[in-house]
Amino acid sequence: MGKTALIVADMLNDFLDPDGSLYVGPSGREIIPFVAGKIEATRQSGGVVIFACDAHAPLDREFKYFARHAVKGTWGSQIIPELPVQPGDYRLDKTRYTAFYNTNLEEVLKQEEVAQVEVVGVCTSICVMETVKELFDRDLPTLVYREGVADFDPEAQAFALKHMERIFGAKVV
Repeated sequence: MGKTALIVADMLNDFLDPDGSLYVGPSGREIIPFVAGKIEATRQSGGVVIFACDAHAPLDREFKYFARHAVKGTWGSQIIPELPVQPGDYRLDKTRYTAFYNTNLEEVLKQEEVAQVEVVGVCTSICVMETVKELFDRDLPTLVYREGVADFDPEAQAFALKHMERIFGAKVV
């Protein structure tokens, strides 16, 4: 039957701490308890927890579009303290919006025999949506938790949730 994987996108200091360089805002802080609960439920059910984390080079091209953030090895690129990584969890460092680009995510999903993926994290209209698109391309059933995602822009969030559901076949609950 296969396992369920929970992809936790960019729950990092630079996005979720008010002192972070790309602070999402209060909506980001509000999802933390829900995300923590989903992580724990996934672990307890024998699922796979995968933290997909921005880890940019100091001069990454993304900084042309967004403030410098989540530079590999800095405080900003660390997962927030409320969501500690446990043995058996995966942390995948990424340099693009999708969690698949130049990472071993596809290998992890195959190795762990994942049959379904659930997604939480930030930002809904960027990294979450781009990762969901890649899951669609790989024919992996995907569920996105409305209570578990946040974005800088409420309009972009609403669009992204509709787009993931209508175009990428994700179940949004």
